[in-house]
Amino acid sequence: MRDRMEQTDMERIRAGRKRMGRAMRRRIMAMLVCLVAMVIVMFSGMSIFAWIRERVNGSAAASSGNVLEGAGAVSIDADGNVVDADGNVVGVFAGSMGLSPQEVEAQVGNARQQAQSEVLEGIRTRLNDGDSVLEALRPLYPNDMIVYSGGQYNIVPIDYSLKQHGWQNANLNILETGEYQYLQDGQVISHKGIDVSEFQGNIDWNLVAQDGVEFAFIRAAYRGYGTGKLVEDANFDVNVQGAQAAGIKVGAYVYSQAITEEEVLEEANLVLTKIAPYQMECPIVFDVENVTGADGRMNALSIEDRTRFAQLFCQTIENAGYRPMLYYNTEMGIMMLELGMLEGYDKWFAAYREDFYYPYDFKIWQYSQSGRVQGIASEVDLNISFDVFWQ
Repeated sequence: MRDRMEQTDMERIRAGRKRMGRAMRRRIMAMLVCLVAMVIVMFSGMSIFAWIRERVNGSAAASSGNVLEGAGAVSIDADGNVVDADGNVVGVFAGSMGLSPQEVEAQVGNARQQAQSEVLEGIRTRLNDGDSVLEALRPLYPNDMIVYSGGQYNIVPIDYSLKQHGWQNANLNILETGEYQYLQDGQVISHKGIDVSEFQGNIDWNLVAQDGVEFAFIRAAYRGYGTGKLVEDANFDVNVQGAQAAGIKVGAYVYSQAITEEEVLEEANLVLTKIAPYQMECPIVFDVENVTGADGRMNALSIEDRTRFAQLFCQTIENAGYRPMLYYNTEMGIMMLELGMLEGYDKWFAAYREDFYYPYDFKIWQYSQSGRVQGIASEVDLNISFDVFWQ
């Protein structure tokens, strides 16, 4: 959510991103070299096996089924040799050929050279087509997640014990306006939503509703990632009232930078106070994000502490009679949270892409941070939900 950082720290973020960009380019080259080496080893083994199998099959075809005369009951072993009932080699197929160690080594060298050329060409093609480095690497690791985090590319095995979302790319419909829809049996089953804060300014919620928006998450508060100060969103009340008057279902979120249990409870209790006058139809969300390009106070938390804080917030909201939800992106979900400990809570996932790369369960997808909706003068985050989750 692009509007959640303190404005006084934005210049620090931009400077940090420039430094990271230079370092990233150097790391990309090192990553590609390692990647090529790994794939060469794998491809070489497959190529040699295929070559040997082709030789065996070719020999079998050339023999036309002939075996040694007078050998009695014979059969063909896995190496293409004619063996008797006791497994003794009594001959070979007609037209077969043997290979010396030097010839085998030459075949291995050729396979490695071919693998290197094919891998490099595949990566080069993807990069020339405009793919990012991540997009170029991901097809090579179908059972892993490739995530850039901590200044490096991380290859993380998919945990199939966790609940998977099951959404299919073939059912994703992207309109000319950039709006996403999810189809089932040719019918739209997804629901259009947005999330807003004071940074969207004055909103005409009737026009927003006319544009097909069914639900909205409205920021109740945020904690500064540098100062640690918890601040109420100036437009929370007017946004909740305007959205509900226009028939839009409403939830609330807090952008957290809590680093202690006391701060988590402070955030949860402030949100509960802010939403008390209203009937909230949608979940109350704990927005947990890593600050990129700056020293966010929450960045240094351990996975265990960050997960524990998320649990504490959700439990506090649930104990108050509301439905909790967690918001995070790919880096946070893969690298910085123990999702197995959070399976009982609904997820709101952010990824600005055109496919379902992230495998784990989520109920809402924030697919754009630069959308346009009638009634809002500035850019706004766009979301779809895959089910009716409001009360």
